[in-house]
Amino acid sequence: MTAKHQAFYNELKNYIPESSLYIDPMKTLAYGTDASFYRMNPQIVVKTETEEDIQTVIRLAKKHKVSITYRAAGTSLSGQSVTDSVLVIMGDKWKKGEVLNDGLQIRLKPGIVGAHANNLLKKYLRKIGPDPASIGAAQIGGIAANNSSGMCCGIKENGYHTLNSMRVILMDGTVLDTSKPENVAAFRISHASLLSELTSLSNRIKSDKDLEEKVRHKYRLKNTTGYGINSLLDFEDPIEMLIHLFIGSEGTLGFISEIIFNTVHDYKDKASALILFDELDRCCHAVTALRDAGEVEAVELIDSRSIAAIQDKKNLPEFMYEPVKTGTTAILIEVRNSSPEGLDRRIEAVNKTLADFNANHHSGFSKVPEVYANYWQVRSGLFPAVGAVRPVGTTVLIEDVAFPIKHLAEGVRSLNELFAKYKYNEALIFGHALEGNLHFVFTQDFSIASEVERYDAFMTEVNDLVVDVFGGSLKAEHGTGRNVAPFVKKEWGDAAYAVMCDIKKIFDPENLLNPDVIISDNKKVHLENLKALPAADDLVDKCIECGYCEPVCPSATMTLTPRQRITVWRRIQDLKRTGENPKELAFLEKEYQYMGIDTCATCGMCATKCPVGIDTGKLTKKLKGEPSHPKLFRMAENNFATMMGVSGFGLSAINAIEKVTGKKAIEKLSSGLHDMISTPYLPTKGLPKGAGALPKPTAKSGKEVIYLVSCVNRMMGEGRDGDTHLASHTLFLLEKAGYKVSYPPAQAKLCCGQPFSSQNDYDLANKMLSDINTSLLEATRNGEIPVYLDNSSCSVRIIDAQKQGLVDSRLKLYDALTFLHNFVAPELSIAKKFDKLALHVPCSVTKMGVSKQLIALSELCTNELIVPEIACCGFAGVKGFSTPELNANSLRNLKDSLPDDCNKAVSTSRLCQIGLSHHTGLDYQSVEALLRECVLEN
Repeated sequence: MTAKHQAFYNELKNYIPESSLYIDPMKTLAYGTDASFYRMNPQIVVKTETEEDIQTVIRLAKKHKVSITYRAAGTSLSGQSVTDSVLVIMGDKWKKGEVLNDGLQIRLKPGIVGAHANNLLKKYLRKIGPDPASIGAAQIGGIAANNSSGMCCGIKENGYHTLNSMRVILMDGTVLDTSKPENVAAFRISHASLLSELTSLSNRIKSDKDLEEKVRHKYRLKNTTGYGINSLLDFEDPIEMLIHLFIGSEGTLGFISEIIFNTVHDYKDKASALILFDELDRCCHAVTALRDAGEVEAVELIDSRSIAAIQDKKNLPEFMYEPVKTGTTAILIEVRNSSPEGLDRRIEAVNKTLADFNANHHSGFSKVPEVYANYWQVRSGLFPAVGAVRPVGTTVLIEDVAFPIKHLAEGVRSLNELFAKYKYNEALIFGHALEGNLHFVFTQDFSIASEVERYDAFMTEVNDLVVDVFGGSLKAEHGTGRNVAPFVKKEWGDAAYAVMCDIKKIFDPENLLNPDVIISDNKKVHLENLKALPAADDLVDKCIECGYCEPVCPSATMTLTPRQRITVWRRIQDLKRTGENPKELAFLEKEYQYMGIDTCATCGMCATKCPVGIDTGKLTKKLKGEPSHPKLFRMAENNFATMMGVSGFGLSAINAIEKVTGKKAIEKLSSGLHDMISTPYLPTKGLPKGAGALPKPTAKSGKEVIYLVSCVNRMMGEGRDGDTHLASHTLFLLEKAGYKVSYPPAQAKLCCGQPFSSQNDYDLANKMLSDINTSLLEATRNGEIPVYLDNSSCSVRIIDAQKQGLVDSRLKLYDALTFLHNFVAPELSIAKKFDKLALHVPCSVTKMGVSKQLIALSELCTNELIVPEIACCGFAGVKGFSTPELNANSLRNLKDSLPDDCNKAVSTSRLCQIGLSHHTGLDYQSVEALLRECVLEN
């Protein structure tokens, strides 16, 4: 650490807790990566929670002359969220949102994820305008600071055009909140000089008609190159100029602490179609006609290489799998409306427009959500499709340009000519065709000097092509960052660039805010600090460090996220290969045990968000090595029925003792034993009651079903108090719906093997599966009778095992939610007995793809269903007992996110229920218990 950074740190820790200041080699390395192809390790990472924290950081940065970079989610692609100085990140208090005016506006803090903001608006059929592909991970601060757009928002609904008001912190520490008239009035007095300078810049542009026309032309296109100086023309009030300049400013002018967006319609009636042309020009002419007609929400262009790249995907129209010829181009169209009749009218109008251009194939418009969602998922996967097949050690790049739409076909052809010239043979093109916005993706090795030179020459020609030949934008929606900073002047010209430099000086005269981003004197900044992606392990080498995984990780903010685990493991493996920095290697290896391995939930939720399907938990399990207690596992398997019975009895006994000694005494004893014998299998807190004996089925006739009760539900009682057996609720529902229920033979000995698989004893885990297979085949008469599986995590394992051939394909296996939703609930009369109901959707339910069924079942019982944004509770099997801090971290905000008058809660995993109940004070019960309570007598 430099002397000035050390001085800054020493003073800062008097104001911000040291636990929120990261200076160790692992955390600074972990935060040194974003989704771009640059890496810069910060010297200090500061986690802030309040405006006062930000003001303190600014004041001390100015005092000690250290630069600061504000970072939201780190999903940006142009190098705008990395630094080798001070990185400022957002803590929990920045992750809030509030719906205003019945959904017409929404007030957002900078740390809330874009998709989470949309979830708040969902019941109002509204959404925020920006819809970047990264919306499931990108945070509002970054979305605003980059002026992110996306596939559907175009220009009219981006952050700039939907901005209502903003709260910002300037470099002198002043807070301007344009939603508060009294604050604005005071600011006009205190900062009259600043506002006068903005007005002067506006007049300078207006006095130069060529410059004014250039600015207006640039913003008829999608454009995020440089500052949004269109704000100096679009508004007369310098206050409005100021806040609109902050949109797209990439943290170089100040800090956005709050923003109010005007929302846009989120129509529920949608339809999409894939159209294929064998000629590029005809396709692009069709796009122009569709834009002029104004009936479509989005049109995505997919070039021939892109079509070839997605031909391994399923459920596309047959013509998308035909051999691809040069010039073949597809477009993906989305149409929306507020009514089914209006949607049909728009579809008819679009088809009429398309008829003039003789498309070779037309899929027809599908209104089926699963069908059109698959089309868009395939389109969204084009960027990672290249990343997934790139040579190990290379980086995947996505560039982002815009052409005037009349030059769209020429632009595509010209880019392909450059790909051929520079031998980027894997490069493909796709993009938001209505705006002439094209993305092109290719791979690059930055570890070889000649390869860097090739990249530099290629990008120079791209810039010449886009700017000089077609008058387009070098960055349409990904922001300037470091990537295009040296070319801003080329795109805009001397006069406009001078205005931008003056804007930077007005707001940041000492150049301490994100230097070398947007405005830079370094003409080679785009070639410095290039990120290497060295080989680490086949399981994770495809990772492009996009960060999409981070919001669903239960250890995020506590230790490492999946992206950070991979980043650190890459560094460890690289240090081992090179022999460099043995001291750093020793530190990273030591710390990684807890930070990377012990606190990974291995829940696999990261894979559900990863564009290339990487499950970082598989790496974690691999790094655990061989089973730690194989003899203990064998003994447990050989005596499984006895062990389950003893465990259930023991839980009941402990709860009886607890009534006498108190909960704290039991927890203290358990925690002490846990530390003394160093085993991960002894709980430290949150012990449930034993379940007792399985209730017996009573129905003598009816439709047959085999009920496999999971070992966890055989051992642990239902709900927080554990007074009843889950099976009693399940039997009631099944029998009420007309089913005759039977248990499989030797049920007391059966287990799916998940506890053993999680400890890497796969042989034993698979033997347990084999025992289940044998028992179920006997019980179902070789698959004649359906099987009801009552625990979601067990269901995932057993159903996946069937897909892998480890369980007989003849067995008709149903997870509880599917069976209840499809076959049981329709036979019952269910009342909405609860005004508000909190629902936790376990990660296993998400992975099975049955969240909708769980939500639908829960909605049968309540007037208002509340589903907090928790992808995985972090209980993670035994980790909820042995590493309770993981569960606590994941659920740290849950209680505050629930209304005070919500007193009913449900989840489908018994282990999840333990942690959820402990951290909220609510009694989380099973969906079976919930439904039983709400079933009306006939």
